[in-house]
Amino acid sequence: MPCTPRSLLVTGGAGFIGSNFIHSFLANNSDCRVTNLDSLTYAGNLANLKSLEHHPGYHFVRGDIGDSVLVANILAVQKIDAVVHFAAESHVDRSISGPEIFVRTNVLGTQVLLEESRKHWNAGEVGDFRFLQISTDEVYGSLGESGFFTEETPLAPNSPYSASKAGADLLVRAYHETFGLPTLNTRCSNNYGPFHFPEKLIPLLIHNIIERRPLPVYGDGRNVRDWLHVSDHARAVEVVLKGAEPGAVYNIGGNNEWFNIAIVNLVCDLMDQRLGRGSGESRGLISYVKDRPGHDRRYAIDASRLKRDLGWEPAYTFERGIAETVDWYLANQEWVAQVTSGSYRDYYAKQYGGAQ
Repeated sequence: MPCTPRSLLVTGGAGFIGSNFIHSFLANNSDCRVTNLDSLTYAGNLANLKSLEHHPGYHFVRGDIGDSVLVANILAVQKIDAVVHFAAESHVDRSISGPEIFVRTNVLGTQVLLEESRKHWNAGEVGDFRFLQISTDEVYGSLGESGFFTEETPLAPNSPYSASKAGADLLVRAYHETFGLPTLNTRCSNNYGPFHFPEKLIPLLIHNIIERRPLPVYGDGRNVRDWLHVSDHARAVEVVLKGAEPGAVYNIGGNNEWFNIAIVNLVCDLMDQRLGRGSGESRGLISYVKDRPGHDRRYAIDASRLKRDLGWEPAYTFERGIAETVDWYLANQEWVAQVTSGSYRDYYAKQYGGAQ
């Protein structure tokens, strides 16, 4: 039954996608409250939410989703009637070098949230309740040159990261089937846009081009990804949260496939224009590096069910979105400097052979 939650618990809301969702949701629902639970690991940054610091409907709690006492207290005190679960370790490379934290956060942390949500829902102190798991198209594995992931595609994850997300997705399904918990699940393609941590491809390119550093490209650069602007993703999450039937799974995609190397070349050309550099100058920074283990060749999302059932489709063209993204990073270099210090630099040096 469609409903509008009034008091949301958003986990991982200081991260890239979560912070964009909170901004969008509060802008569209001024009478609602959002409690943001985030442990502020390397990819979480309260600077992403600075404009909401004094918003009457926004409340931040620093903490771990695996802390059952804390989660239970938030659910009860804030009378939460919907959980939107973004919190996750999300970088594939990091999952290869250290899988343990991915299992602990993405699987065990999700189970704690589900169990405390079940208890809260069973207590009967809130009316309609929703638990929305935010997942990834990576749980489906890899596609060949043709075809698309649908909601019926079997889960076949190929990295520790995607395996941990698939495990969380299955726990969400199990809590709905076994306990009747009103759960929802979305699986999205690659996002891009403002506040994206610079270990991800597009902001990494922008940051390195500014500094004239090498642009690392895995393998032959011909891996294919479907790209979606984060604002379109935020809007899709809200549509599913309010309108989907419990138990539903929806793919969210941009119908916007690009070879990785084509994305790299496009960003190089846009940056040369913005920075007044010579044509092709940034392309000269491209450095092909050894492919990562288990690198999926192609992802492509069929999001027709979401359009058919709930009327959602992307609003951004890629040309508009990527140009706005480049301009945002150029205008927010102070933010970039804050998040690329310390442990991030140590990780970058280890991952890409010290190229600074």
